[in-house]
Amino acid sequence: MSASGYRAESAALNVGGEAVNAAMAAAKLGLKTGIFCALGEDAAGDLVRAALKRAGVNIEHIAAGPATPVTTLFIRGDGSRRSVTNPSHRFNFHPEKNPAAFTGARALLLGSLFRPPFDDPGIVYSVVKAAKEAGQIVIADTKLPYDRSLKAEDLRDSFPMIDYLTPNEDEARDLTGTEDAEKTADALLALGVRHVIVKLGGRGVCMKSGGKTVRLPAYAVDAVDSTGAGDNFAAGFISELLMGKSPEEALSFANACGAVCVTALGAGTALKNREQVLKFMEETPLKTMNVSGRDG
Repeated sequence: MSASGYRAESAALNVGGEAVNAAMAAAKLGLKTGIFCALGEDAAGDLVRAALKRAGVNIEHIAAGPATPVTTLFIRGDGSRRSVTNPSHRFNFHPEKNPAAFTGARALLLGSLFRPPFDDPGIVYSVVKAAKEAGQIVIADTKLPYDRSLKAEDLRDSFPMIDYLTPNEDEARDLTGTEDAEKTADALLALGVRHVIVKLGGRGVCMKSGGKTVRLPAYAVDAVDSTGAGDNFAAGFISELLMGKSPEEALSFANACGAVCVTALGAGTALKNREQVLKFMEETPLKTMNVSGRDG
């Protein structure tokens, strides 16, 4: 540390955000992918649009906002991170007013449930209702709320229309008040969600639906940066479902996509294509897991 600040070991400029990360990963995995979000007409927005276009993501439904959300991420040596963001996430974006922008696909991913605009129960309900009426598979990835106090019970009307809810363990604990992944899943299933997938970081993943529970250990990799791991996970899960694989098979592939992601700095850096992930699954060992689900 100097008198004027801190010196990092390295720095990088990457595009990101839940929807951007997942859309780019899904395109790399071979899906025909589009994104519906808001970006400013500014340098950051231009950077994101260009990256999405290079990845093969359809950007025709990107709405114009006053400014593009920009986040500074501080990555620790173990791959965990902290962030500082600008207030552009509060932009008054209303996806429910244009269902034609998202109902033409086979699956819909809500990239950040409990963050704007999906911190408004009315908006969430309108979007998932339109998606289900269009016959879409609905996957919702969750985030810890920024400013608005919103609990799982506030989305009770929407949850029965969500096929897969994918919180990480911190988000699951915030939603349900319990530390145990299976108890968390039970609480969310009781609110009507069809499948709950709790991402446990270095301890793997737990999926529960009704009376069936599937636990997978994490892959044995050196984590460099966990940014975007959940978004790559979601893209991998959706890609396999749309290929006709079972939820269990999709979970295994998604687990590998998340592991590949953490091996490099930047949410969209490590994952290249489906063949890479399949090779990774063949060559990379899983951590051992005992009956309690903890690393061995």
